[in-house]
Amino acid sequence: MYERSSVAELADVLRSELNRYSVGGKLPSSRALVERFRVSPVTVSRALAQLAAEGLVVTRPGAGAYRAGPRAAEPAPGDTSWQAVALSAEGAGEVIPRSVDASGVLNSLAAPPTGVIELNGGYLHPSLQPERAMAAALARAGRRPGAWGRPPMEGLTELRDWFAREIGGSVSAADVLVTAGGQSALTTAVRALAPPGAPILVESPTYPGLLSIARASGCRPVPVPVDADGVRPELLAAAFEATGARVFVCQPLFQNPTGAVLAPDRRAEVLRIAREAGAFVVEDDYARALAHEDAAPLPPTLAAEDRDGVVVHVRSLTKITSPSLRVGALAARGPVCDRLRAIQVVDSFFVPRPLQEAALELVGAPAWPRHLRTVAAELRHRRDLLAGALRRGLPGLRLDRLPSGGFQLWVRPGGEGDDLAFAAAALRAGVAVTPGRPYFCAEPPGPYVRLSFAGVSGAAELGEAVQRLRSGLGEEQAGTAGPDA
Repeated sequence: MYERSSVAELADVLRSELNRYSVGGKLPSSRALVERFRVSPVTVSRALAQLAAEGLVVTRPGAGAYRAGPRAAEPAPGDTSWQAVALSAEGAGEVIPRSVDASGVLNSLAAPPTGVIELNGGYLHPSLQPERAMAAALARAGRRPGAWGRPPMEGLTELRDWFAREIGGSVSAADVLVTAGGQSALTTAVRALAPPGAPILVESPTYPGLLSIARASGCRPVPVPVDADGVRPELLAAAFEATGARVFVCQPLFQNPTGAVLAPDRRAEVLRIAREAGAFVVEDDYARALAHEDAAPLPPTLAAEDRDGVVVHVRSLTKITSPSLRVGALAARGPVCDRLRAIQVVDSFFVPRPLQEAALELVGAPAWPRHLRTVAAELRHRRDLLAGALRRGLPGLRLDRLPSGGFQLWVRPGGEGDDLAFAAAALRAGVAVTPGRPYFCAEPPGPYVRLSFAGVSGAAELGEAVQRLRSGLGEEQAGTAGPDA
C-alpha cells in the first residue's frame, strides 16, 4: 500500500473508533496497532500524529496515546480586512504591480483526494525514486567529519565540481553556485537579471512556476512562441527589439510542457540574438536526466557552447530523485556571478550542508548510473503505454508530438471542450490532469492539457486512468477528431 494513503486510511479508522474510549482513555499501543492493521510503525506514528494535530488524541512519549477532551472555545477571530488596503497600497506606485499567483504550481504539488489517479504530478512516483540509495547516502553523509557545520556559501567544492562536469564546456567549479533546487535557482536568476517593471521573454507555452516567479518579482513576462523545434529565432529577435528585454528564459531540452528540443541550427542563433541584444539567456536544464533513451547522445548544454557569458544555467537533482532532495545549481561566468551569490546569501544564507553531503554521496555511488538507466527505460515504457492507450481509448485527443524525454504528454481535447472543462470532467471521473491555460502568459492559441506519466504507480494505473477518462469525458471528447502522433 502506498504510504500516504495507508496513513490516511489508518487515521480514518482510528478516528471512527474514538467513541469506544472515554475522555482520557488509552488507545491500543503502537505495537498492537501494527499487528492489527499490518502496517509499519512509521505509518502508526504518522496516523496518531495526524489525530493529535486535529486535537482528537494526546500523545505522551513513553506512555502512549489517549483520547483528548473537548476543545476549549476558540477566541473570536480578529479583523484582518485592513490587510487588503495595506497590500494594495504597497504596489500602487509600481510600474508592474507584484502579485503572487501560485495556482499553476499548486496544481502539480497538491495531493488529489484518495482514489484519484495523479496525471498532474511533476515528480517521480516513490517506486521510481532511489529511496534506498538516498537513505544510504544520507546516513553516510551524516557521519562525515564536519557534516553538520556551516558549508561554504557557494556550496561544497566537490559538489560544485560535479555540477560543472555535468554542465560541460569550460564551466568550472568557480562558476557554480549550489541552490535549494531548481525553483530557487530560477527565482535567484530572475531577481538578479531583471529589475521590477522589466520585461522578461519566456517561451510560450512555458512552465507556470516561471511565470509566477516573474510576476511575483514585479516583472512582465512576454511570450515567444515555441514550435516542434523549440523557440522560433525570428520571433525571439523581434521580441528583444520590441521590448528592450535583457533576459530570455528557456528550456532547450524536453521543454515543459511541449517536450520540444531546440533544433541544432537554432542553438547558435539563440545565443547570437541574445548577445546582440545585450541580454542573458537563462537555460533551465531541468530534464537532462529524464531522457527516454539512456544510450542516445544528448545535445550539449547551451552553457557549454557559450563563450561570452550570455548563459545562466539552471539544473537540479530533484526531478530525477525525490521532491525532498532539493539540491540544484546555478552556473554563470563574469560579474553576474557576484550578483547571483549575493541574492542567494540574502535570501537563504546557504543550502544545508547535510543535504549537500548526501547529494554528493548519492551521485558518486555505484547505484546512481543504474538508477538513471532504470528511470530512462521506465519513462519510455510509460510514455508509449499512455500514448497508445490514448489513441485507442480517446482518439478525439490530439497528440502532435511524442517526446523523447521528460514526463508529460501535451494534448488538445477534441470537440468544443476547453482545458478547464476537460480537467473538471477528468477529476469527476477520478483522474487529476493539468489544464494548459496556466502555461501561457498571454491568450492561449487553443485548449491544451498536460498528462504526466511519472507520478503513477505503473502501467496498470495508466490504463485505469484512460478507462476512467473515456467513461467520464463523453463521446465528444473521446470520439474521433484530429490526427495524433
